[in-house]
Amino acid sequence: MTTATSEPSTGRTPGRAWTVRLTGYADRSASVSCTTPGCRMPPRSKDIAALRAFAAEHAAVHAKVARVRPEATCHCRARKCTAHPQTQMPCAGAVVLIVRHDPVVGQVWSVEEVCATCAALTPNASFRARAARPAPTDPAARPAKTVPAPAPARVPGGFSSPGAGAGSDGDTVRRPRRASSGRTRQPRRGQGGGHGR
Repeated sequence: MTTATSEPSTGRTPGRAWTVRLTGYADRSASVSCTTPGCRMPPRSKDIAALRAFAAEHAAVHAKVARVRPEATCHCRARKCTAHPQTQMPCAGAVVLIVRHDPVVGQVWSVEEVCATCAALTPNASFRARAARPAPTDPAARPAKTVPAPAPARVPGGFSSPGAGAGSDGDTVRRPRRASSGRTRQPRRGQGGGHGR
C-alpha cells in the first residue's frame, strides 16, 4: 500500500505540463511523443531534423492554445523545483506559461504553468503567457475609479508653489529677493560704512 502526501485544499488546481520528447533508436531513426493522449505524432523516421522541427513546433502550439489559469498552482513546485535546484526560492507571483528546452540536450520540450518566481529561475525557459485576472462579476464589487488630485506646481529648487494653479503654462514667476535677517550686508564702496581710514 502506498501513501501520498498532499497539500491542504486551497481551491486551487495543480499546474499543468505538456512534454514533447524526441526518442532515438539504434537504427538511427527517431520518433516524437507527447504526454497529451489525443495529439497525433508523425511516424518513426530517419529524418531527425524534420522530427526535431516538428517537436519544437508542437510544443509551441501547446503554449499558444493553452489558456493560463489564474487558480493554478506552480507545476514546478509540485516537482519540488527540480528544474532549478541550485536556486530554490519560495513560490510567488502570478501564474505564467513557459516553454523549457535545453538546446544542449535537444530532445525534450516542456510547456508548464509555473509561478513567476520559478519561471525566472528556470534555465532555458522562455516566457509565453500570463494568467488573465478574472473580472469581478458584480458591478457593485468593482472598485471605484479614483481621480488623483492635481499635484501642486513646482518651482526650481524643489519648493512647492501653492499659488500656482493646475492650468498654468509652466512659466516661473520670479519674485524679488528679500534681505535675509541673519546676514550682514557689506556696504558698497562710496556709500560710507562708518569706518575711518
